[in-house]
Amino acid sequence: MSGASRISALAPFRIRNYRFQWPSDLLTSWAFEVETLVLGWYIMVETGSVLLLTVLASLQYVGTLIAPVFGMIGDRIGHRDLLAAMRFAYTALSASIMTLALSGHLAPHNVMIIVAIMGLIRPSDLGVRGALLADIMPAGQLIGAISLARTTQDSARIIGALSGAGLFAALGIGYVYVVIVCLYLAAAALMLCMTRPSKPVRAVDRPANLAPGSILLRDLKEGIVHAWSGPGMRAALCVAFLANLTAFPLTNGLLPYVAREIFHTDQTGLGYLSASFAVGSLIGSITLSLANGVRIARLLIGATLAWYAMLLVFVEIRTMPVAMACLVLAGIAQSMSMISAAVILMRTASAHLRGRVMGVRMMVIYGLPLGLLAAGSLIDLIGYSATGTLYALLGLILMTAIALHWRSDLWPEHAAANAP
Repeated sequence: MSGASRISALAPFRIRNYRFQWPSDLLTSWAFEVETLVLGWYIMVETGSVLLLTVLASLQYVGTLIAPVFGMIGDRIGHRDLLAAMRFAYTALSASIMTLALSGHLAPHNVMIIVAIMGLIRPSDLGVRGALLADIMPAGQLIGAISLARTTQDSARIIGALSGAGLFAALGIGYVYVVIVCLYLAAAALMLCMTRPSKPVRAVDRPANLAPGSILLRDLKEGIVHAWSGPGMRAALCVAFLANLTAFPLTNGLLPYVAREIFHTDQTGLGYLSASFAVGSLIGSITLSLANGVRIARLLIGATLAWYAMLLVFVEIRTMPVAMACLVLAGIAQSMSMISAAVILMRTASAHLRGRVMGVRMMVIYGLPLGLLAAGSLIDLIGYSATGTLYALLGLILMTAIALHWRSDLWPEHAAANAP
């Protein structure tokens, strides 16, 4: 790597706030990944039900429907303050599971209730951290900053998958949650070390007789309408919804089932599968952080199609090493696809509406619980391979339709969405 490339890749760390946000996001992502893996394996072992496994995974995303509300709150009080409050809430909820586990009172229904509460808050974390990132970074460094920010999730999935499986096997769920609580608490403290970014000011006529509730509804509607106002943002949101509906279920919520029932392995094997996808995602994030002059909209199309092609192969594989290699390639494509969608949204959104726009982006994650629940039922009816093939083929067809529908806005080299 040349000296110029190193400078370009690490340039975001020259910003003081980024030096605090990045490790805070990293610790939060580590905690998310360890928690997701441990709870998924706990439910699978305790109940043996793939349907309950998909219900658990779905509960983690119930808050996607109210993500624009969190975005609006962030636009009002500041994204840094909102993230700190959210991470203190994670600390309290994970401490509840820790206490129940250490006292011997943990049961699947306790887990479901606490995960449902956390699921109201957690889906908004990525959107709020994205809006905060756009607040603190110069526009010219946005692609590199977003790509480096993605490494917090990707590396966390590797560390979380491997260490989470090992800790669970060695110590049990109670002591694993001691680690999770510490990670959340440290992440919240780092967020408080950031200085509050200056909020964009925009003059708005507010009728004196307008009730506070009406103002809130108007602000929320303004953000949702703005998120759907341009072809680039519409295309990015459609791709994000499609990926959550048909791609992520195969590599997220269903992995414990795949590990146990398809590859006949234990929680360590599950960690290897999860880490393989994360390694690929990390490779994609780092590669994109080093690239210059990328045509983002073209990358969005190509990477998403490649992602579905890899999934089509993955669902037919029955050998662990080959499956892991396939997941690495799928992870590379996934990372480039989702980073491209985020860049298009944050470049296009007005500064004072970023939180709400990213809230809408998080709202489309609701496709994931829908896809998970449908997959759980379909696997019982037609089997895993047929379900996976159906999802991958549907994704390929619909992604092609999106590319053709918005081809004049996404493919031409000089289109706004392809600005370097």
